[in-house]
Parts: sequence; structure tokens; C-alpha cells
Amino acid sequence: MIAQFSIVPLGVGVSVSEYVAKAVKIVDESGLPYRLHAMGTIVEGDWDEIMELIKKCKDAVLKETERIIIDIKIDDRKGHSGRIEGKVLSVERKIGKEIRK
Repeated sequence: MIAQFSIVPLGVGVSVSEYVAKAVKIVDESGLPYRLHAMGTIVEGDWDEIMELIKKCKDAVLKETERIIIDIKIDDRKGHSGRIEGKVLSVERKIGKEIRK
């Protein structure tokens, strides 16, 4: 399963990178495969691992803020792993070149 999620703290000003960094540190320490992008984080694992990870991130950010918004998108496909890279490679093969990163 892969999940894309973002945690947005409200009422902390225009820049939220300080809070994003706290969450990404937790994701990195989890040992699960992940990719950070400009609008969120994609992580791969099983349901329980991912939900536990998102909860840890939520708890850490919510300790320092009054309110957060969490956006989660899940793609669960039986019998497949390595999909963070695999989905991108599939598109690159179809267009015949490496995409910009």
C-alpha cells in the first residue's frame, strides 16, 4: 500500500516548514520507504504501519499547534511492493524518457 499524506497546521503563520520537518523526521525514522515532495509525503507499507506513522506525525505536530488539517490519499494494491518508484518508472517507460525530479 502507498499513502500520500500532508499535515497542515493552522494559525502558525505563512510558513509551515518547521512543522513539516518534525513530521518528516518521524517518517524518516520509521524505516518505511518514502518520498517527500512539495505538497506532501508518499510512504509505503501495510495499513497498520502507515496509520500508526500518520498518527505519530499528527500527535507531534498537534503538540505545538491548536489545529491541523490532515489530507490522506491511499492506493492499496494486492501483491505489489516497491510502488513509489515503480509507478514513476512505468510512466517514464511509456513516455520514453526520465521525468524531471
